[in-house]
Amino acid sequence: MTTTSLRTGGRILVDQLRRQGCDRLFTVPGESFLAVLDALHDTPEIETIVCRQEGGVAYMAEADGKMTGRPGVAFVTRGPGATNASAGVHVAFQDSTPMILFVGDLDRRDKDREGFQEIDFPAFFGPIAKWAARIDDARRIPEYVARAWRVATVGRPGPVVLALPEDMLRDEVEALDRPPVPPLVEHPDPAAIATLYELLKDAAAPLAIVGGADWSPCAAHHFAAWASRIGLPTAAAFRRQDAIPNDCPVYAGNLGYGPNPKLLSRVRDADLLLVVGARLGESTTEGYTLVTPDHPGQTIVHVHPDPNELGRVYHADLPICADMGEFAQALDSWEDPDLLPFGAGREAHADYLEWTTPAPREGVTLDLGPCVALLRDKLPKDTIICNGAGNFSGWFHRYWRYAAMPTQLAPTSGTMGYGLPAAVAAAIRFKDRQVLCVAGDGDFLMNGQELATAAQYGADLLVIVVDNGSYGTIRMHQERDYPERLSATTLVNPDFAALARAFGGWAATVETTEEFGPAIDEALGRKGIRLLHCKTDVEVITNQTTISALRAKAKG
Repeated sequence: MTTTSLRTGGRILVDQLRRQGCDRLFTVPGESFLAVLDALHDTPEIETIVCRQEGGVAYMAEADGKMTGRPGVAFVTRGPGATNASAGVHVAFQDSTPMILFVGDLDRRDKDREGFQEIDFPAFFGPIAKWAARIDDARRIPEYVARAWRVATVGRPGPVVLALPEDMLRDEVEALDRPPVPPLVEHPDPAAIATLYELLKDAAAPLAIVGGADWSPCAAHHFAAWASRIGLPTAAAFRRQDAIPNDCPVYAGNLGYGPNPKLLSRVRDADLLLVVGARLGESTTEGYTLVTPDHPGQTIVHVHPDPNELGRVYHADLPICADMGEFAQALDSWEDPDLLPFGAGREAHADYLEWTTPAPREGVTLDLGPCVALLRDKLPKDTIICNGAGNFSGWFHRYWRYAAMPTQLAPTSGTMGYGLPAAVAAAIRFKDRQVLCVAGDGDFLMNGQELATAAQYGADLLVIVVDNGSYGTIRMHQERDYPERLSATTLVNPDFAALARAFGGWAATVETTEEFGPAIDEALGRKGIRLLHCKTDVEVITNQTTISALRAKAKG
């Protein structure tokens, strides 16, 4: 029902969130949006999750948007609150995640005086948001919120930032509520589908790269069914490993850092690439070299929900603008008896299974490969794996086998400190599923304070901290370029197990491969926060190489 009675701007804003379907938001409170907090007091339909730092707020909102397909909603205050949250906005932008960040701002009368914590938020966030604006009239809040919802979800999803002057939120005005914003669905052109089939019939070595903007469980289901039926090898873009279930008989593995060399050869040798949802960014394409923007000798069919993405970097021989779910359903329902199944799909999947079967590494005290294999046996297939950035994640990217989305929360932007906040958001959203946060020692301490949020809301999650006393990824690059010249990469760490206990959790320290299994068994028999502090040797710098090998290679 449309409301026109006098309400504060804060009340109007919360009413719009409720009308658009928001059921949860994340915040660190600020005096600049007290009117919103007051309205939330009387709005039990929206759960307010109070975090401990604005970086955690933004990461949680981004993860929630990634899991639900609806905008994740965050509220932070001006100045340092907003700048702390900017990392999460950047993740949402590069990961094509729907998100709305509301920033409390100074009074309108003080604008442009460099008042307390003043920032020009549209200018600050403009380069990393789909839209950034300031609401100066409380009567227009419904208009701005509806537009924000549309912008965040249409085409290539992404973040929107709205600044909220404190005095505007306290104004009492009449405003007309906007109805819920319906989804916009772009149906694929049947002629384009027919052309794709003709290209497939002429192809000798086709391959699909999937996952990214607008991807959904519907897209995952139908694309996997279709690709299996025609035998099309299907690879996941960087950190989109849950785009289709990894037990799909044509799943070929993931691209990005440290991929299967056999998969790289398949991509190079492909005469037809069907790219669905992915932007073909730097990580997926090995720095735009695995597949070049002009890709001579290869035909690219690029399917994306945003027409602005088609042809922006990569020349597309057949560009198709469509909703990912609608496109996958169209493929799955299309019949063409002249298209003979390809045999390469099962071959590619066999290569993937071989690549993801860890072999023990001689002389390694705590060998993470067999540990991940053990977790595959003990944890449910639909476990949600959450991680930030660091070499530690490579073991899980390689050896964990992901089920259909959402089972992977990992930033394509490569930000550190993401895993724990994402895991908290996942544990609150999916109370009936296992959630695992995997973090490096440097990665964990960037947002480790969010264990307090996990404890406050009774989140049930398992945390594995991989501690090698180093910023491992940087150490790896350092040894490659400047062998044996360590600088700024060594860390002295706390007792992470003791830290988890301080937040009311259960914890254990693991120093050998043999200790890992019993520790996991005990952790899985408990609820709440459970943390394993896994102490590893920095010499074993990745799942494929060692520091000694890097030094030897650098010296020729």
